Amino acid sequence: MKIIRANESYIPEISRLFDLYRQFYKCEPDKNLAMKFITDRINNKESVIFAAQVGNQLKGFVQLYPSFCSVVAAKILILHDLYVDKCDRKTGIGEALMNKATEYAKESGASRIDLLTDLDNKAGQSLYQKLGYKNEFDDFRSYSLHV
Repeated sequence: MKIIRANESYIPEISRLFDLYRQFYKCEPDKNLAMKFITDRINNKESVIFAAQVGNQLKGFVQLYPSFCSVVAAKILILHDLYVDKCDRKTGIGEALMNKATEYAKESGASRIDLLTDLDNKAGQSLYQKLGYKNEFDDFRSYSLHV
């Protein structure tokens, strides 16, 4: 297995995985939406995507969005998406992708990586805790405004 940074040539395979990721979170399958979303992120350089490649196939990906934290006046990365193909879970792919995200964060000068996960995602929570992620914001509530 090797971890690669996705570029335009990987859009079809990343899009396939992204569609499966959205289905994991109870979204309807939509290959066209997935393709457009991933194409826009890569072409507009709005995110950084790393993928796990085994042979000629991509087995998982992690997507990072650059941002800033005003309170600490520093660059941060938001890890919004981590997905490993169902049949390839528990093989170390998720951990390898997370480690690559951490390496990239350090190299790019980010002060931290933030992520949110579903309360039911016990496997993800276990991995994040194993890698040293802390639930530091028990004093805060997460809000969204759909516009």
